[in-house]
Amino acid sequence: MSKEKKKNKVWAWVKKAKWWLLSGFLLVFLLFSVFVPLPYYLEMPGGAYDIRSVLTVNNKEDKDKGSYNFVAVSVSQATLAQLIYGWLTPFTEISTVEETTGGYSNADYMRINQFYMETSQNGAIYQALTLAGKDASLDYKGVYVLNLAKDSTFKGILHLADTVTGVNDKTFKSSGDLIKYVASLKLGDKVTVQYTTEGKKKSASGKVIKLSNGKNGIGIGLTDHTEVKSDSNVTFSTQGVGGPSAGLMFTLDILDQVNNEDLRKGRKIAGTGTIEQDGSVGDIGGAGLKVVSAAKAGAEIFFVPNNPVSKAVKKADPKAQTNYAEAKAAAKKLGTKMKIVPVKTVQEAVDYLRKTK
Repeated sequence: MSKEKKKNKVWAWVKKAKWWLLSGFLLVFLLFSVFVPLPYYLEMPGGAYDIRSVLTVNNKEDKDKGSYNFVAVSVSQATLAQLIYGWLTPFTEISTVEETTGGYSNADYMRINQFYMETSQNGAIYQALTLAGKDASLDYKGVYVLNLAKDSTFKGILHLADTVTGVNDKTFKSSGDLIKYVASLKLGDKVTVQYTTEGKKKSASGKVIKLSNGKNGIGIGLTDHTEVKSDSNVTFSTQGVGGPSAGLMFTLDILDQVNNEDLRKGRKIAGTGTIEQDGSVGDIGGAGLKVVSAAKAGAEIFFVPNNPVSKAVKKADPKAQTNYAEAKAAAKKLGTKMKIVPVKTVQEAVDYLRKTK
């Protein structure tokens, strides 16, 4: 074989090898893009679900026309391909793992959201029965510990799912009262926390610190640990669904059933917002995404919190807006005819339904 032929043969082999290497690289890149999760999460419109699918009151079937619907946001850890899709798709939000889960494992993140859901359900039962004039008590057991700030002096002492039952031997009727009391203490003051962990009562001491919102506190994230007592039998089946944002809609559905009042009037009603012990409707995340979920499901009415943005939040994020403003902007962009109804209390939602058809 001549040198020229050998040279051509080697060159042909090199070109073939290049194509194989390139093809291999592209295959690996494709597999990586599709299957390897990155430290980011995608939040997208989920669905709108008839509350009757997860709620039963006094073991009776609710056959009235129309429906109350809670709305969900789909949250999933993203691959590179999904991130690209998210960048190109409207009504999709991208966040870091830290922003989404607070640095917790997926299992702990789901557990935290189950605590929020439990609080939401108990608050909804209590509010609905109270509005209907039924006997009910909301027993406050303390607050679930959900997380601790990095500079909290209780870090490493209190843990996820512990229940704080008192501070400085004082007991409270809500987490709001506990927060208000601690905020009234001076920076650096010694503070003793009473809590239960794995069924055992314990006590620990630390100091009051300056929180990220500028207020004094002990640096724990929390939600109420409550228990409802009533003659009415309200049961939920919400496995796999977490968070507190269905509180308002749960309340309206329970109220209709225990009060024998058809506020739905055949309408498909959706909404979002936490329910607090005083009947106020608290803010939620992803208001715009939930508007999309409700609109796609054909809802006629969408209730959304309309609480003013605090000065501390505005200072941290000058672009921060109310849930109502976010929902209105999403509805306008979407071009939906669904009525966006702002509320600050559950009573406002009830009054709106009574007055409209």
